[in-house]
Amino acid sequence: MYIKRIKCLSCGGKFPDIDGPVHRYMTSSPGCWSAYGEVLTREYSDPSYFEVHRLTVDAYAAQHPGSKDRQSIQSVGFHLLRLYLFLELRLAPERINDVTLAAVKLKHSFFWLKPPSSVGSITIADIGSAKDVGEHRAAVLAWAQDVWDAWSLHHETIKSWVPADAL
Repeated sequence: MYIKRIKCLSCGGKFPDIDGPVHRYMTSSPGCWSAYGEVLTREYSDPSYFEVHRLTVDAYAAQHPGSKDRQSIQSVGFHLLRLYLFLELRLAPERINDVTLAAVKLKHSFFWLKPPSSVGSITIADIGSAKDVGEHRAAVLAWAQDVWDAWSLHHETIKSWVPADAL
């Protein structure tokens, strides 16, 4: 049976052309949103997959920035900030949570970051095809780095959103 595939409006990945729900403010195709849900189900149902769960959420959110509304601005800023703390500063997850909580107090100062023309070449479709936990972890780490790199034009701004006294 042939299933038509379409490009997601945000990440550019190809997903089944289905009717279904999408996130309230992150722009995606229903097929992309469904694929994300499947990956989250895998991560929530097995602790060994859950180890990279935060990166999954951060990468997906940064690839699906939505529009210029306040909630989208703060969401993208928050998730890109977490990618920075993990990928560049190499902070431990507990420390990332502490720094993020401090930064969120200043979320009113976040502003719209024009998304790059490409938000990365790896998408949730690539994560969903991982055959085991090792492949899953490696794919999520590569995806997170790919998304962070795609937003390079805004790295200095994102870094400035971390309160100096939080590090």
